Amino acid sequence: MNKIETTISTTNRRNFIKNAVLASLGFSILSSCNTEDLFCKQEAVEGIIPDPNDYLSLPPGFSYKIISQSGDIMNDGFYVPGRPDGMGTFPGDSGDIVVIVRNHENSPSPLSNSPFGSKNELLQNISNNQLYDAGGMAQPGLGGTTTIVYNENTKKVEQQYLSLAGTYRNCAGGVTPWGSWLSCEEDVTKQGGNTEKDHGYVFEVPASNKGLVNPEPIIAMGRFHHEAVAVDPNTSIVYMTEDRPDGLFYRFIPNVPENLNKGGKLQVLSIKDQPKMDTRNWEKTTFKRNVKTQAIWLDINSPLAPEDDLRYRGYKNGAARFARGEGIWFGNNELFFACTNGGPGKWGQIFRYKLSPDEGKETKDSISASIELYKESTDRGALNMCDNLTIAPWGDLMVCEDNGVCNRILQIKKDGSIRTFGININSDSEFAGIVFSPSGKTLFVNLQENGHTLAITGPWNSIS
Repeated sequence: MNKIETTISTTNRRNFIKNAVLASLGFSILSSCNTEDLFCKQEAVEGIIPDPNDYLSLPPGFSYKIISQSGDIMNDGFYVPGRPDGMGTFPGDSGDIVVIVRNHENSPSPLSNSPFGSKNELLQNISNNQLYDAGGMAQPGLGGTTTIVYNENTKKVEQQYLSLAGTYRNCAGGVTPWGSWLSCEEDVTKQGGNTEKDHGYVFEVPASNKGLVNPEPIIAMGRFHHEAVAVDPNTSIVYMTEDRPDGLFYRFIPNVPENLNKGGKLQVLSIKDQPKMDTRNWEKTTFKRNVKTQAIWLDINSPLAPEDDLRYRGYKNGAARFARGEGIWFGNNELFFACTNGGPGKWGQIFRYKLSPDEGKETKDSISASIELYKESTDRGALNMCDNLTIAPWGDLMVCEDNGVCNRILQIKKDGSIRTFGININSDSEFAGIVFSPSGKTLFVNLQENGHTLAITGPWNSIS
């Protein structure tokens, strides 16, 4: 398949007007996406221009390019693995260079996603100690990360290579202020059979590394279904989501700032004076929208959790429960995180956590941190199973959907309104790994099941 580059220009407005005939019932219903509706596939959505290549529809003036796809040969001789997921970006050696570290959410099978070939024939080119779990050099972990060196000026990939290997289902993660990517395993497979090591950990990948890193798990950050992380640049405290229907929200306070392997304290969030709060609102509304609620943190021991019971122990001790915690991103003394199937319709929630002035060093006299149910979908046409997210340079949230039907990139503006930024009209694949370049000129995102990494550019000031 050739690389695709296309611009959604104003010349396509005639097609848009033609499709807009479908909109006789009003634009208020056109954002609804399900198998019964034609609106999302026909793209009669206000402000979105149909893509003539039937791939990705965007606002006028925006263009996309597939910069990497699974099966490509990388500079190190391995294949680009399948199922790209979370990503982080970092400044390169010059102003035009962006370093992208990209997760791959792969188990030891199928081999169609393997960086080592359809029969793992390239395993002979990697040493056992470069793989976290070599699987007896017969069934290695196929997750991990790849690193892409991208030139924003030429819009070309200059290098790409494996940077973490042998892990399982590296889903999301997060960037650190000291220039590394924290890659998270969303898997708690235990040692046994072909599996040589326990899984369910966070691994650190320096963006400056030119090849494979030493695959060392940060065990003090806990063993659970890790999803995403966000790091406070002032304290190095790491906030973590858990992709489980009954997951918790975690905080890791490192013993040594910027050195997570030196150990630290793992904690879980609880609602002050309301232990065991169920924020999911599945049965009834127990956690109201747009109400700032005081949050406290509880210590949790035995982070290795051989029985995969951190969330049970934390909840028993009073922690709040969340519905599939997913993407998380740090803002100005606050962070936002998504819960994919929270809310009465299980169509998604987004929470906002505001830090305490004494974050990580709270006393009984401290001003408490707060947590707020910022968004809860009551209409899947507006928000349908939010997943990865990022904060745009101008402060809006950019949110990926993962609903298996019609997936969009949504823009949640600072006033709380929601608009559609992009629509996948090529496949049922989720969007994943959404992140801006350090310059703010390029938005990178993956179409996971397509195996594609995209670079999107355009007049950002027109939507900010």
